[in-house]
Amino acid sequence: MFMRTLKKVSLAEVNQSIDTPNHNRFWQNLKAFLGPGALVAVGYMDPGNWITSVVGGATYKYSLLFVILISSLIAMQLQQMAGKLGIVTQMDLAQATAFHSPKWLRYTLWVVLELALMATDLAEVLGSGIALNLLFGIPIMVAILVTILDVFLLLLIMKLGFKKIEAIVSTLILTILVIFVYLVALSEPSITGILEGYLPTPTLFGHYAAGHTNHQLTLALGIVGATVMPHNLYLHSSLSQTRKVDHSNDDDVTKAVRFMSWDSNIQLTLAFVVNSLLLILGASLFFGHASDISAFSQMYNALQDSKIAGAVASSTLSTLFALALLASGQNSTITGTLTGQIVMEGFLHMRLPQWVIRLFTRLFALLPVIIVAILYGDQEKTLDQLLVYSQVFLSLALPFSIFPLIYYTSKKSLMGKHVNAKWNTYLGYAIAIVLTILNLKLIFDTF
Repeated sequence: MFMRTLKKVSLAEVNQSIDTPNHNRFWQNLKAFLGPGALVAVGYMDPGNWITSVVGGATYKYSLLFVILISSLIAMQLQQMAGKLGIVTQMDLAQATAFHSPKWLRYTLWVVLELALMATDLAEVLGSGIALNLLFGIPIMVAILVTILDVFLLLLIMKLGFKKIEAIVSTLILTILVIFVYLVALSEPSITGILEGYLPTPTLFGHYAAGHTNHQLTLALGIVGATVMPHNLYLHSSLSQTRKVDHSNDDDVTKAVRFMSWDSNIQLTLAFVVNSLLLILGASLFFGHASDISAFSQMYNALQDSKIAGAVASSTLSTLFALALLASGQNSTITGTLTGQIVMEGFLHMRLPQWVIRLFTRLFALLPVIIVAILYGDQEKTLDQLLVYSQVFLSLALPFSIFPLIYYTSKKSLMGKHVNAKWNTYLGYAIAIVLTILNLKLIFDTF
């Protein structure tokens, strides 16, 4: 098995900080390993998902549920690989890429990933800012600057232990889930339509023949970009190392990989449910009104408009929607800040105090968000349209993370007995190739 040669560990302040049982009782082990998957799942239900999923439902009703299902299955496969890489090699994906790549490739991938982090922050920070604006009337520009305080809040919570962060994030996820279950239940969706939506029906492909190729492809890839996010692969490969594992005992490593997989799949199933609820809400409440809900503020107002939301329209529903948006944005900014630190330390080997790295990466990623806010001010519809295209960019950046991940986890010299099964490797490469082809087609159609 690969032996670690780097001196610096990933997220040094929390690496190997959480005890795990030294017996094989399933439920106690699962409880100990539950947590990292929640922080990973946050990225699959961030504000960037909301516009693409709700507009997708409002435009094509339930047919894009199939895209959410496939995207979620791809996410489960890739996140399991990422978590396994971290546990077995004791390196996160950024460290592994930097360690095994020539300088030109390392810096190229770092630039691509930093741009992806910017696209992620564009969705997360604008989502939080718009939620604060809707709930409290705070100007969006001010709200965006307030999100910088998340960096220091995260540092404070980290002092209390990483389990506290996992508990806070899990609570916010459950809050989002409960709110959307309630909103969807009130909207009385078609159960038959939902079940059919998870199948690749002729209706889905019929839109391509009808001349809507570019728009539906943009939405479909936006859903893929919002569901399978490149930064999550780096995040999970680091967070999977927060549990204490005896690497001299191969059985202990095997147990850690097993329960990491349980944690990841359970949490990503919750994210799949939330993403499905978003699209179902768009289909059941807003179908035929896609042009009226292309911005968060429009969705907020539509939930109070009886002409659009029907008899269920009320100010309570719109307030719940804004609260869920704020919870989603706050969750995502916490994980985004952690990922920024992981990426910068892993690719650039920076040796700076943790708060300096976190503040620098946060400001670096916030720069385009601030520029957008200055240029467009409170024109929320324009800002929200940028959210859709930020998710499309994430799908474009995805292959640059997938290919290295699959390559490293398929090398027996690195992974030992935990190397990918051949079918898993071939399937992973097939998915990466298909996504790359679709993304090239998107670029061609756009220009």
